[in-house]
Amino acid sequence: MANSLVKRITSPEVKDIFGNLSKSNHYLVSFSTLKKTITEHIKYKFGIENVEEFLSRKSGLLCSDASLPTSAFAKFTVNDNFLGIPQEFAHTRLYTDLDFTFYVDKDYKNLRLFEGWMDYISSGSEYYDRVNELQDNYYRRMMYPDDYKVQTMNIIKFEKDYSNQLEYQFINAFPVSVISVPVSYGPAEILKVTVTFNYDRYIINPKGNYRPGKTKFKSIAGSAARLEDVRGGSYQVRELPSSYPIPPSLFPPPPVNLPPLPLSPVRQTTTTTTTTTQLPVSDQISP
Repeated sequence: MANSLVKRITSPEVKDIFGNLSKSNHYLVSFSTLKKTITEHIKYKFGIENVEEFLSRKSGLLCSDASLPTSAFAKFTVNDNFLGIPQEFAHTRLYTDLDFTFYVDKDYKNLRLFEGWMDYISSGSEYYDRVNELQDNYYRRMMYPDDYKVQTMNIIKFEKDYSNQLEYQFINAFPVSVISVPVSYGPAEILKVTVTFNYDRYIINPKGNYRPGKTKFKSIAGSAARLEDVRGGSYQVRELPSSYPIPPSLFPPPPVNLPPLPLSPVRQTTTTTTTTTQLPVSDQISP
């Protein structure tokens, strides 16, 4: 008989297991800073001075509700490998949008900040076409994603004694909606605003700083050669010699039944060719 997993648990074990559970009310949301183009837009159009100072500390402390991110896999099903047994395989990792709720101060800085961020995303007509939003023919034009997505949004989960923490860094995050803020007569309540954020992916406990995906390498061989450097934390771009061998697995030879590729001529010229057809001896007419 196999050993049973059901065993008696002692009081010290109960205290060790259930006495060290994490609490949900110790966390910090941080934006660090936004891109200069966004902060300048918020400053001059929405009148918020010292956007960087407000974001770096006060905005995160005003976050009353947040959620730790999760992900899931999109799958496809294969039914032909084993008779009567379907198998599922992952093909895409999916990330869900996150909602953050913030207290609104008397100056409405949090509300104006996120409204300004979203306004900047759709303000391309003002910057590129010089169209005033008070004009009758005003229209929306989206800015480029590199201009409004940020990598400086983090949420940190920690404990009361600050002994352990779990940090999530969001890559290419931006607000997609600001949920309507209800106001009404009656007992006064603290005004809150909920903002929904989208992001490409997240990193848990990131080591080092985010680096944009720019490289001097022009071949897959170069990228493969620096794979170990990336894993080791060294992101220095090093030039490879022109004679560097290309791994055959990355560039397999073409199939043998394909014709050779024609050479591209510098200038096409038309030539006339005279063809003489020789008739068989039986078909020739004697004079």
